Amino acid sequence: MDKHPIRFGVQTGQQNIEWEQLRSFWARADGWDYDSLWVFDHFYPIFTPDPAGPCLEGWTLLSALSQNTKRARIGALVNGNTYRHPSLTAKMAATLDNLSGGRLNLGIGAGWFEAEHRSLGFDFKTVGGRLQALDESCQIIKGMLTQEKTTLHGKHYNVVDAVCNPKPIQKNMPLMIGGHGERVLLKIVAKYADMWNMGNADAAEMKRLIGVIERHGDTVGRNTDEIEKTLMLALCYKAPKQREETLSSLVGMMTQTTPERARDRMIIGSKQECVDKLEGYIKAGVTHFIFMHNPMLTSEEDIQAFAEDVIPQFRSR
Repeated sequence: MDKHPIRFGVQTGQQNIEWEQLRSFWARADGWDYDSLWVFDHFYPIFTPDPAGPCLEGWTLLSALSQNTKRARIGALVNGNTYRHPSLTAKMAATLDNLSGGRLNLGIGAGWFEAEHRSLGFDFKTVGGRLQALDESCQIIKGMLTQEKTTLHGKHYNVVDAVCNPKPIQKNMPLMIGGHGERVLLKIVAKYADMWNMGNADAAEMKRLIGVIERHGDTVGRNTDEIEKTLMLALCYKAPKQREETLSSLVGMMTQTTPERARDRMIIGSKQECVDKLEGYIKAGVTHFIFMHNPMLTSEEDIQAFAEDVIPQFRSR
């Protein structure tokens, strides 16, 4: 806990939104003292049943947004490993780290959106195949970002003396792995991750999953306290009761649970309610909170007011 300060971030899902809206919001959020700003990595909208809606590509967008921010760390939460060869991911990450002045957090996950894969022609693999490919990718990416040459003869990837030049500005670019599969995915987290992300979990579930990571760390010989535990969740700050109920119902529908249960997995209510909820997560081991910003979920007013009222309370920790 002493190793990782309390941080706050915002993820903007880039569907059904114009470039100028995103550019303007990121510039403002950077000035509101958020620590991290994130896009997602999808080619089709994921918060609507219509796959034909507008959705900007994540890496291209993130490169442009990096030039419209100065302070916050940036990243994609998280990149789908199945969409790009890991050697390409490493080169793109190193380039963007240089363009952003050393502010990139490199997020990666096994991939989950089957319809997107089938439609666009990406190999979806089996669950086991996706996880094995993610493990190999982590080895290749970490090697290329830190070593002169990287070689790996794997089941999914074969690289020989792969070079990444220039290297990132950061000596250790944080690798964030997203997901919650307890037997395999969290073991990959324990082996390679500098950051781990989970979405829509209550404090008790976060504590339990962090315990799973710690046990995997014992197996692979790593102190998993080094890993920054991050959580993505919805924010509804000091909103009218009707909007709270609407958002709780919407999050419940998206996560296939009840509105009451969904409320347990949100930062919602008055300032004191939100502070108390954050304290519970912090006791469970979470230190980095990332709020989903989508017009269906969170208003800009909530995000700004939370930054002004609540974030300063946690800055000395």
